[in-house]
Amino acid sequence: MAAAARHPGSHRPGYLVAAAVFAVGMAGTTLPTPLYGLYRDRIGFSELMVTVVFAVYAVGVIASLLLAGNYSDQVGRRPVVLCALGLAAAADLCFLFEAGLPALFAGRLLSGFSAGLLTGAATAAVMELAPPGRAGRAGFAATAANMGGLGCGSLLAGVLAEYAPEPLRLPFAVHLALVAAASVPAWLLPETVAHPRRLPQGPPQGMRVPPEARGVFPSAAVAAFAGFSLLGLFTAVAPSFVAETLDIDDLALSGAVAFSAFLASTLGQSLTGRLGVRRALPAGCLILVAGLLLVGGSLLAESLPLLLAGALTGGFGQGMAFRAGLTAVGDAAPREHRGGTLSAFFVVAYTGIAVPVVGVGALSLRLGLRDAGLVFTAVVTVIALSVGLYLLRRPPVGGGGGAGGGGARAG
Repeated sequence: MAAAARHPGSHRPGYLVAAAVFAVGMAGTTLPTPLYGLYRDRIGFSELMVTVVFAVYAVGVIASLLLAGNYSDQVGRRPVVLCALGLAAAADLCFLFEAGLPALFAGRLLSGFSAGLLTGAATAAVMELAPPGRAGRAGFAATAANMGGLGCGSLLAGVLAEYAPEPLRLPFAVHLALVAAASVPAWLLPETVAHPRRLPQGPPQGMRVPPEARGVFPSAAVAAFAGFSLLGLFTAVAPSFVAETLDIDDLALSGAVAFSAFLASTLGQSLTGRLGVRRALPAGCLILVAGLLLVGGSLLAESLPLLLAGALTGGFGQGMAFRAGLTAVGDAAPREHRGGTLSAFFVVAYTGIAVPVVGVGALSLRLGLRDAGLVFTAVVTVIALSVGLYLLRRPPVGGGGGAGGGGARAG
């Protein structure tokens, strides 16, 4: 059972409010996406450094998941969510008063810490705040808040940078105000951990996967790795491709290209409940393969329409596989270990953002951005195709519709 704050008659915020708070926090992590070109011109660094700055965010996510991935299971969801919002505000301040590359690194690292805390704690909170009969909707709300927030951040920054003054400061000032506003409902959220402790106990267990979840975890996590690799490409490298290869100098368009991948991801998640986990997980991987092939084609043909088609197709497949994998893992994990298990899932996913994207940046110095992108799409296509074919032969056991037992039963 959840904490007593969920008893009938309570008028405190529910799972939709928790999802909105989640989305606001995640939006800050992609604000720099359309701005990297401006920073590169102002400070002076290579495409490799762009991907390194981006990857510092993923390092922060992974570090916080490893060190504090299970803390929300102990101290409660609400304190961890509030701490994450505080770190998001600190990241905004780093960018607001940015004075060089060290400030970019600090802002991205703090943003990663914030996202790492949010992904496990807020996902669990949204799922657990669902009233009876709404668990499927809550599962969609959690994953949609994650992907939707990421997409809205890049779109917001691109539009403000293109059409408003102070392009390197205004997006972060606006997000800082949103974080301040979101902190109020976050403070009022009911606590869903029945007996939270004042301080966490024991060593960090962010990567601990309980035996109940080990049957489904590897394939679901590899699918997430491949999908997040595609999203990493669109948030770190695609804006440079649009500006340099396609010669389109429009920050709003750069933000919209990244947004389209996250929007398609949210749409793909909405279909998962109808298909069920057993079908959605392999299908999502194979649709992701089609999207990666379109992205590769766009690089060869230097075509913006093909790039958008790849973003929409690949994002749709990523969303299906992401929600299905998250649901299956959340369903299999015992309630007392759910935050830590979900955090472990996100560790693998965010490794998919960091490692391949930095590889693209390194290869671009020798091969050029286009050829480095082609190598990337080939490698990730092989990974996604392999796990998709494996899941067709051995569908995940359980989780036919979602995360029951306090998770997000879809459908």
